Amino acid sequence: MQTKQPEPLDRDIAAISKRHSPRWRALRTFAWLLMMPGLAMASDPRELRLGSDAWPPFTEEAGRQRVAIQLVHTALERAGINATTTIVDWKEVEAGIREGELDGSAAMWRTDRREKDLVFSAPYLENRLVLVGRKGSDVGFTRMSELAGRRVAAVGRYAYGDEIEKAVGVYFVNGRNDQENLDKLLAGDVEYMLVEELVVRYLLTYQPDETAAKLEIGTIPLARRTLHLAVRKDLPDAEAIITAFNKEILGMIADGTCSEILQVGWIRVDVDGDGLYELVPPGELVGTVPPGSVYDVFGKAPETPQEKERILIQGSIYEGWDAIPERYKGPAGPNDPAFKHGTTLFSLKF
Repeated sequence: MQTKQPEPLDRDIAAISKRHSPRWRALRTFAWLLMMPGLAMASDPRELRLGSDAWPPFTEEAGRQRVAIQLVHTALERAGINATTTIVDWKEVEAGIREGELDGSAAMWRTDRREKDLVFSAPYLENRLVLVGRKGSDVGFTRMSELAGRRVAAVGRYAYGDEIEKAVGVYFVNGRNDQENLDKLLAGDVEYMLVEELVVRYLLTYQPDETAAKLEIGTIPLARRTLHLAVRKDLPDAEAIITAFNKEILGMIADGTCSEILQVGWIRVDVDGDGLYELVPPGELVGTVPPGSVYDVFGKAPETPQEKERILIQGSIYEGWDAIPERYKGPAGPNDPAFKHGTTLFSLKF
């Protein structure tokens, strides 16, 4: 049986903490991350110029839905690096990076071709594409090849990978965004559309009635792509920028900042790379009831659940809900009816 190799960031954390118990590994890792000094950009003090296209809710203009940009900018700011992101067409992003007008992108999928010119961070999110059809449709397919002969709407321009690009017999209809694809789906122009799992989660959270009445949503991802910060290899301190970002984004996952930005409630992630998964709440207060719906940041949680969920709060791990101190069980937890998700991050017109 082939042993699963850990992600680069997991290996880094595991190497630091392997001699300690799981609890103390998490504590030491968390404290070490938070004490890291900001990166000194002595050789190039200018602002990091990033580019992306409009891909809500991940990337957009300032003041709109752009959780990926917010995650990256926050992590870089914690590392002492200023960054701005310009929103243009994706072809202009690639041209700007090639010509040196842009330093990289906050949200990019990794490919062999791109790795020739760019340094990629460890993944900070995983994009998982699920199938969405009109109410009553069969969405139980497990592979794209099973959709041969059907019309499937997908947002154009993106490097979806072999699962999508080499699906024989599937008629892909490219749309500019999810709204355009939803319009085609509801009008009967296509049988299905591919939608990012996080977008589906927002629809179920913020538009549950419309979603339930109009759509059938698959639960098996038909394609997976990890999302990265990428910067030009010829950029001064490129490797140092990525190293600092990797450490800061892990700290943001551990302290609940990522969950707050994503507005998904509880997240599940292996914080310290020991193979055991932790649940992290969005903030210090966990509410009055145990976590229900949990968002798997990287979609790699084991099929066999742990005997007790390990809950990480303020750098400490608690084995199960009953072990959490009462001072954390305030009324504002993500599973409580009175919990406020904040502004609606994403919505579609039905």
